[in-house]
Amino acid sequence: MKIPVVQKVLEANERIGEQNRRLFEEMKVFVINLVSGPGAGKTTLLERTVEALKDQYRIGVIEGDIQSTLDAQKIASKGASVVQINTGGACHLDGNMIREAIGKLDLTTLDVLIVENVGNLVCPVEFDIGEHFKVMLLSVPEGDDKPLKYPLIFHESRLLLINKMDLLPYVSFNVEKIRKESLKINPYLEIIEISCKTGDGLSSWFRWLKHKAKKG
Repeated sequence: MKIPVVQKVLEANERIGEQNRRLFEEMKVFVINLVSGPGAGKTTLLERTVEALKDQYRIGVIEGDIQSTLDAQKIASKGASVVQINTGGACHLDGNMIREAIGKLDLTTLDVLIVENVGNLVCPVEFDIGEHFKVMLLSVPEGDDKPLKYPLIFHESRLLLINKMDLLPYVSFNVEKIRKESLKINPYLEIIEISCKTGDGLSSWFRWLKHKAKKG
């Protein structure tokens, strides 16, 4: 049972998240909340995505980090509109942070907005930022026990991207186990295996994103 103060924080955030979502829908901007643990490859995925789709979609990125602008600079260099949020220690982005960030973006110039959340598989799941879908990125070196340890993110995500498949021969990671346990938690979860390094599987991710963006 959540203590009252936590419940009030989450309820307030839900209201702001819903306001953000209405704004995104009004402006016809499709929004993804990209969640992963540290080092799973979110920034590299975004670089590859912007490079591949920037001629078809106007892409914006909100970059969430505790400190620095390193990742935002990398993504901006690929041609995306980027706003940096430095949380100063907070382990997630919330609806209010996103509301302030979108004030620095011209939503009329965007088709797709991807929020790279702070590297964490726990806190970001609790906070609705107004996204249409949560997408989880899991890398092979992190291990195949994540559905058992962090079931909520698997339950709340629409898509699971399994990254760094090129490392599969070198680490202990059972892809079928991940698939089975993830789908037990969320039978509607879509799963795509990718390697941002080699490019394998990325075309499937691009197709998924384009299909969902059209539906909004």
